[in-house]
Amino acid sequence: MEERFRFCPWCASPQRSKIVEFFAPHPRDAGKALRVSRYLTRDPHVRLSVWSETGVAEAAVSLRESEAARLARFLEPTRPPMSLLDAIRQAAGKPRLRRRTRTS
Repeated sequence: MEERFRFCPWCASPQRSKIVEFFAPHPRDAGKALRVSRYLTRDPHVRLSVWSETGVAEAAVSLRESEAARLARFLEPTRPPMSLLDAIRQAAGKPRLRRRTRTS
């Protein structure tokens, strides 16, 4: 069967398996969207594509699973640097002090 078919013409079983998610842009990129597709096939990969407001893919790139995992780690939120006192407390096995905020 040709790869261009998404479903089997005889039994309607899917020929490609993927998960797709769209992400909204930062306000400075209004009118664009990021589409991330994870292909669950014999050749697993993640495809990132930038879409215009007219529904046209303007750019796309596929990543190997290992590179997709590295991207996920890169996108994890960053924590503020630990103070020297907190590092000493952590090394001593004592809990980190909670910082007071204006609301507490």
